[in-house]
Amino acid sequence: MLIADKTVLITGANRGIGRALVEEALSRGAKRVYAGTRQPLTHPGGRVTQLTLDITHEEQIQRAVGQVESLDVLVNNAGVGLLNELSDRVALEQHLAINLFGPYAVTRAFLPLLTHSRGAIVNNLSMNALAPMPLVSAYSAAKAASFSLTQSSRSLLAGQGVSVHAVLTGPVDTDAARGFDIPKASPDSVARAIFDGLENDDEEIFPDPLSESLAESWRNGSAEGLERMLAAFVTAEPPKP
Repeated sequence: MLIADKTVLITGANRGIGRALVEEALSRGAKRVYAGTRQPLTHPGGRVTQLTLDITHEEQIQRAVGQVESLDVLVNNAGVGLLNELSDRVALEQHLAINLFGPYAVTRAFLPLLTHSRGAIVNNLSMNALAPMPLVSAYSAAKAASFSLTQSSRSLLAGQGVSVHAVLTGPVDTDAARGFDIPKASPDSVARAIFDGLENDDEEIFPDPLSESLAESWRNGSAEGLERMLAAFVTAEPPKP
């Protein structure tokens, strides 16, 4: 899946990784970039079309579908990560609404276009999908659930020609990570690595130095092996009576 001459939709495109993904898609020759944002976005590039898109708002999602004629790559990047107490159910529901059900709704809405183009879905998740950070327990739980859904979708949509990729991002120098005094990758470098991973057809993309340190152990580990074993049931022939 080369980005050149393709049509790409990126949610959460107004800042951070999302804004960097817009610029990176343009630099790779994307024919059209749809920038999904909750607030109006002005971009000087003639190949960028802004979509008002709150991923938790079904009417806005359906309106956006009507504005997109064709689509090759959907990048579910919009998300939220807030400090919270484990006992705070409201925080958990908010994180699930934005980090799990939002991308799910966007994916289902645009799936007919992606099936037609035999395109790709890229879900920007987090290393916390693999192991939780207790300070952001609701965020970690939502990203873990989204990762599980990504893995299932990968197997179920393969027969329709749609590839599904998980981005397991580490610390990035964005507003969401401002309060953490740790080494952080730049949004630009992460955006480049995400599209590199897509063009290399990597199922899991580790786009920064910290997450990359996990790549080999994940790809050769028992959890990935179990995923592949269970995925085989999707294509297995049913038992004969």
